[in-house]
Amino acid sequence: MKDPESARKPDVATLQRRLAEFAAARDWQPYHTPKNLVSALSVEASELVEIFQWLTPEESARVMSDPETAHRVTDEVADVLAYLLQLCEVLGIDPLSALDAKIDRNERRFPAPEKP
Repeated sequence: MKDPESARKPDVATLQRRLAEFAAARDWQPYHTPKNLVSALSVEASELVEIFQWLTPEESARVMSDPETAHRVTDEVADVLAYLLQLCEVLGIDPLSALDAKIDRNERRFPAPEKP
């Protein structure tokens, strides 16, 4: 287990490798099909939504101020990201390049209004 204070921030490739090694050590690769990973991603995203479901906008903006809720949110975000990174690995998608390209397309599609 890593000491959070001394650990440097891992990059995407390192995290993907760790996730692959974790799955391989448990013989989970046969279950990590694109279909199963997308399903798991959806479930984890829904668990994140559940935390916010009945909060007011103001309460949702303060969600990280409660340590217990902050821990739950952080764990669900990690679960969503883990399944997304595993899906990208299986499909051969570079998630950072995909996001960069999508932002480029959105900037062309939705240009910022000109300031007066």
